[in-house]
Amino acid sequence: MRQRRGLIAVAAATVVVGGGVGLGLWAASGDEGGSGGTAVGSADETSAASRGAASRSASPTPSPTRSYPLSQTPRTIPAVRSHTPARGPGWRPAKGDRVVVEDADLVDEGRLIAGELGLTYGGESGDVRAGDVRLALNDDEGANPESYAMTVRGGRVTISGPSDAGVFYGTRTLKQEVHGGGTAPEGVVHDQPAKPRRGFMLDIARKPFTAAWIEDRVRELGDLKFNELGLHFSDDQGFRIESTSHPEIVSKDHLTKAQVKQIVDLAASRHITVVPEIDSPGHLGAVLAAHPDLQLRNVSGVATRGAIDISKDASAAIVDELLDEYAGLFPGDQWHLGGDEYQALTVANPQASFPQLAAEATRAYGSRGTVADLTTGWLNDRADTVRTHDRTMRVWNDGFFAGTSVRAAKDLQVAYWTGKEIGARQPVAYLSAGRKVLNYNDEYLYYVLGEPQTFVYPTGRRIYEQWTPRVLRGTTAVPAKYDSQILGGSFAVWCDLANSQTQNQVAAGIRMPLRATVQKLWDPGTPALTWTQFKSLADKVG
Repeated sequence: MRQRRGLIAVAAATVVVGGGVGLGLWAASGDEGGSGGTAVGSADETSAASRGAASRSASPTPSPTRSYPLSQTPRTIPAVRSHTPARGPGWRPAKGDRVVVEDADLVDEGRLIAGELGLTYGGESGDVRAGDVRLALNDDEGANPESYAMTVRGGRVTISGPSDAGVFYGTRTLKQEVHGGGTAPEGVVHDQPAKPRRGFMLDIARKPFTAAWIEDRVRELGDLKFNELGLHFSDDQGFRIESTSHPEIVSKDHLTKAQVKQIVDLAASRHITVVPEIDSPGHLGAVLAAHPDLQLRNVSGVATRGAIDISKDASAAIVDELLDEYAGLFPGDQWHLGGDEYQALTVANPQASFPQLAAEATRAYGSRGTVADLTTGWLNDRADTVRTHDRTMRVWNDGFFAGTSVRAAKDLQVAYWTGKEIGARQPVAYLSAGRKVLNYNDEYLYYVLGEPQTFVYPTGRRIYEQWTPRVLRGTTAVPAKYDSQILGGSFAVWCDLANSQTQNQVAAGIRMPLRATVQKLWDPGTPALTWTQFKSLADKVG
C-alpha cells in the first residue's frame, strides 16, 4: 500500500451566502488520491488567521467563517489501515446528492451504496456536483486488488481502487462512517486487507438454515469485508441441497438450486465467494443411507459410521458425480474437499480391521501400500475431478497423513482446525513443507452448537485480545517467517447438537466473534481500541 506522509495542506476561505451563512471552502495540495503536499501556512499563521477572523466578525460588517479542527481517523470495523487527516466539514448525505460511477463495472456498487444512504444514483457521469460520491477504477498496477482510496474533500467523496472489489470495500467504509457518526471525516483513507481469505463457514448439513437467514449473513459479511462463505452441506445427518444426479440422497429439509443460486448471486454482488464442501471419504452418512452397499464395514461386517468404502469403484463414481454437478452451481474459484476423520484410520490396526482396504492398497501401491496410502490416493483422485473445473482446493489438516508413500497433491491447501487427531502434527510441519494454510483454529474460531466434548462458545473478546492468524493451533503463534503462507482464516459454525440454538440465537451468538475475526484478518497490528470501545463501536456502525 502506498503510504501518505504528512498532513494534507488546507487553506480556508469565506463565502457569504444569502442570509449570512458562512461556508468554508477548502483547497488542498495534492491530487484526488491524496498525495501529500507542502502545508499552506504554519500552525502560527493558521492561529493568527483565526484570531483575525474573530476580530473581523466583531466589526460592523461581519464576515462569518467556520474553522475546523483536524479530522479524526474514521472508526470502522475492520479499522482502516491509514488515514491522512485534513481540516474541513467532511461529507454527510443530503437529499439530492448523487452517486456517480466512472466505469460500467461499478454500476452494482454505485446502486447499492446509493440505496443504502438514500442518495440518487446518477449512473456514469463526468460532470461534478456538490455532494457527489464518485466511484472510479484506477490503473494502480501491482496494487492489492482489494485495496482502495477514499478522499473526502470539498463536500464530495471519491472512492477509487484497482478493482470493483476494492471500490466496494470503500463503500462499506463510507456506509459505516455515516451510520456511526453521520459524517465521513475530511481527509484520505488508504486501506487494504492483510489477508486475502476472510471467511465464515456454516454447517447446514446437521442443521438446516433458511435461505433468508443465509442471505442476511451474506449482507452482514459483505459490510464487514469478509470475502468467503463456506457451506458444509453434506454430512451424516443430512444432504441439504437439491441434486439432479442423485435425488435419492437429498434430505427432506433442503435448499433448492434456485435458492442456492440466489445466495451465490447475492454473495457475488458483495464480492464474497461461496466455498462448497462435500466431505469425503468420511462424513458421508446421508449419501450412504441411500447407498448402503457402499458403506465401509470392518472385518466383522460392522458398518463404520459415515465412512464410504474407498476400495469400491462405485464409491468414487458417486462422489465424483456430485463434485461435477455442484461445480456448476458454485462458480467461485475455491473448493473444500473435506478429508477429515475417516474412521478407518482411527483404529489400532487399519489393515487388519479393514482387509478389503488393505488389499486394494497393495494392489494400487505395491506390497507396502497402506490404508493411509489408499486414503491419500482417494483424496488426490477427488482433487483431479475438481481441478478440471479450475478450482483452488483446501483439505482439513487431518486429511493429510505423515509417513505415507503416496503424497497429497502439492496444490492442496491446509485448512488447519485441530491438533487432536491420531498422529497430529504441528502447523509448522505443513508450513515448512511449503503448504499454504488457512486458519480454522478450533480453540478460538469454532462455534459448536451445544458445546459438546470440550468445546465452548468462542467470544469476540477472546479472539480480539488473544488470537491472530498465526495462532493456528491452541494458543501459540507460529514463527513470523511463515506469515505469508497463512492465507487467512475462517470463523466456523458447527451444528453438532442442532437443536441447542435457534438460527436467530446463532446469529446473535456469532455477531461479535465475526467482527473480532475480521478485524484481525484485515489489520495485522494491535487494535487501537479496547474491547469495550470496539464493542461500543459495533453497536453504532452495525
